[in-house]
Amino acid sequence: MRYLTAGETHGPQLTAIVEGLPSNLPLTGEPINEQLARRQKGHGRGKRMQIEKDTAQLVGGVRHGKTTGAPVALVVANNDWKAWTTVMSIEDVEEGSEGKRRVNRPRPGHADLNGGLKYNQKDLRNILERSSARETTVRVAVGAIARQFLAQFGIKIAGQVIRIGETVAQRQDLPIDELIRLTEESPVRVVDKAAEALMIAAIDQAKADGDTLGGIVEVIVEGVPVGLGSHVQWDRKLDGRIAQAVVSIQAFKGVEFGIGFEAAERRGSKVHDEILYTEENGFHRGSNRAGGLEGGMTTGEPIIVRGVMKPISTLYKPLASVDIDTKQPFSAQVERSDTCAVPAAGVIMESVVAWEVAKAFMEKFGGDSMEEIRANYENYLAQVGRY
Repeated sequence: MRYLTAGETHGPQLTAIVEGLPSNLPLTGEPINEQLARRQKGHGRGKRMQIEKDTAQLVGGVRHGKTTGAPVALVVANNDWKAWTTVMSIEDVEEGSEGKRRVNRPRPGHADLNGGLKYNQKDLRNILERSSARETTVRVAVGAIARQFLAQFGIKIAGQVIRIGETVAQRQDLPIDELIRLTEESPVRVVDKAAEALMIAAIDQAKADGDTLGGIVEVIVEGVPVGLGSHVQWDRKLDGRIAQAVVSIQAFKGVEFGIGFEAAERRGSKVHDEILYTEENGFHRGSNRAGGLEGGMTTGEPIIVRGVMKPISTLYKPLASVDIDTKQPFSAQVERSDTCAVPAAGVIMESVVAWEVAKAFMEKFGGDSMEEIRANYENYLAQVGRY
């Protein structure tokens, strides 16, 4: 399974092509649009969320509510395109016109300067339009397809915010359906109501100060069988693949599994998960400090992964930068932005993790149709049960 995305933040649309899905997977637009709506929520979002009401249109690979085995294509229209038709015109526009206005002041923390130097672009809009987090819209749509696939095998995915700025939410071990319900009711996607109030206040203060806030989000994947991924090559290790997917999200700078970096503080006896066996449950672990992954493979325990998102780089109280034409110092160019996008980033992280788990599932139980995959899956579960 693989996918590619295309499109710019102020272009006419975002596009994705998903290849490798089996035939006969029930697939409809409604669950995709539910995930897109979740991505647009969260206290601290900017005005773009008032303009865009994202919906995905399936335009290939699906017939009568099921995949055909052909590549699935989907598009998400940018409603803001109507205000950018000249600036983002595919055809050339007259020199000196409004459409030719350039971005020549790179913003600290963005791809602007690095991309301009790399691709020899003197108009930095050619960089920022694609590097924008708007691209994650279609990654959420693709992740929603992966969710529909995983749901056929009882695999569920949830997310919660662990930290925004200096405020840390008290983590609670809840049934996954309850966690989904409670976090969905929270404007900052936390269960801890005391932390919720402090987070909202911190976001409001940062906005008043012209500043931004980052944080930490956690994703849990429940119902995953033992043995997804592999130990035999570095690039087949599932934790490595998930980690790469997480830090590929715009503004994400770190990732950990289970107890993560806390393992450096503990002795081994307080880190590793003891192996147990009962007739009822077979082989299982007495704890899940590893976050459901050992040796690059799933253990059968829930996958628990956390990602850290830096504060958004665009500040309404801009940082110092240098004009690429005059080489003189200026205040950095201000583009429309959020104060805090951590709650929305959690939805994006759920989506990229869902894709990696679905991809590993397909590699393990691969087939051309859902019926073939299900037979392979059930045979494997029986094999594990007899071990």
